[in-house]
Amino acid sequence: MTINEKLTKIQTEFKSKKSRFNSFGKYYFRSAEDILEATKPFLKELNCSIVINEELLTMKPGSSEQPVIKTTVRIIDEEAFLEATAIVGIDTDQKGMQMPQRYGAASSYGKKYALGNLFLIDDTQDSDATNTHGKNGTTKQKLTEAGLTKAIDYIAKGGSMDTIKNKYIVSAKQEKLLQETL
Repeated sequence: MTINEKLTKIQTEFKSKKSRFNSFGKYYFRSAEDILEATKPFLKELNCSIVINEELLTMKPGSSEQPVIKTTVRIIDEEAFLEATAIVGIDTDQKGMQMPQRYGAASSYGKKYALGNLFLIDDTQDSDATNTHGKNGTTKQKLTEAGLTKAIDYIAKGGSMDTIKNKYIVSAKQEKLLQETL
């Protein structure tokens, strides 16, 4: 069985429930750990493994830019590998979190979405992407980190920046990241 066939098997048969609850947003979600746990039987059966790498993309001394983590997930067998990535910004101004927690949260988020990209986990109904936390009043929503990852993939495949901007509120930093994809 080729690596493509192995990945296709996982993508079509994979199931991971949203078993964790966000009490602030009042929604259920799945974590990177949940996804990895659900893939272990497939990995054993198909004799392959998952490797996750993270890279800090921006952290220029004296820069006002927020740091960004690029997470790459690879599925590997004896002969080949396939990979998927996610780009996640680190909110260094996040209230109520120490700096290590901010990096850890971004790391977990990046892993979750890179795994989701690799295994084609559709989180379009996931409240991470749709929750406004009670802040209504506009038909456009802010482009979330999850949405940014999907938008980067969309543009990389030939999608239009205008389509994204018509649907979402895009910050200047997000637009710059998206422009770099073009």
